[in-house]
Amino acid sequence: MYQCSDVKILLVDDEENILQFLELGLQNEGFQVSTASDGMSAINQAKEFHPHIVILDIMMPGMNGFEVCTLLKKTENVAVIMLTAKDDVDDRVKGLTLGADDYMVKPFSFQELLARIHARIRNQFPQLLNELVVGPYRIDDARKEVTFQGNKLSLSPTEYELLKYLVINHGIVLSKAKILDQVWGYDFAGQDNIVEVYISSLREKLNDTEHQHIRTVRGSGYRVDV
Repeated sequence: MYQCSDVKILLVDDEENILQFLELGLQNEGFQVSTASDGMSAINQAKEFHPHIVILDIMMPGMNGFEVCTLLKKTENVAVIMLTAKDDVDDRVKGLTLGADDYMVKPFSFQELLARIHARIRNQFPQLLNELVVGPYRIDDARKEVTFQGNKLSLSPTEYELLKYLVINHGIVLSKAKILDQVWGYDFAGQDNIVEVYISSLREKLNDTEHQHIRTVRGSGYRVDV
């Protein structure tokens, strides 16, 4: 579960009933929402609204979704989830090739769309997650605090950033090199065994003596399971 009041979503579809349905649903989830009913309006709206995520229909009169996606990716730091009424592999391939980040076929479940939106936030805009709750972890980024199984952990700034990075990417194996780049920075000149030292410290604070919370994937890296 995420609290995403700072996340902006632009809905683009020429079907008014779909716009109204999605706008109401996403506003109820706490998102900031703007709408556009055609491609040119979407481009203009994006310049003013600066959305993080665009839910973009392909089949629109005039400028279609493919053209809109191409222009948006050139001018905005945005995640694009494309919608289409056609379950056409060629359409999916074309959309992804043009830079779309995900793809859904109409009709679709609102809960599935919500899950895909959350995935895009987690992967592309984790800094917007003021509070992130994943399994037994609650991460309060404003306070730089992590609560695990109801207990607040005493973490150094680096331990906090490392655990947050692992939890945000839960289920994904992260190599030491990737962890170093993301947590310590590309200019870090130390040894990669520092990752092992910090992982060991986190395991101790999580009482993870059997490495069930932070798993070692031999030869590949580390993975958090929730």
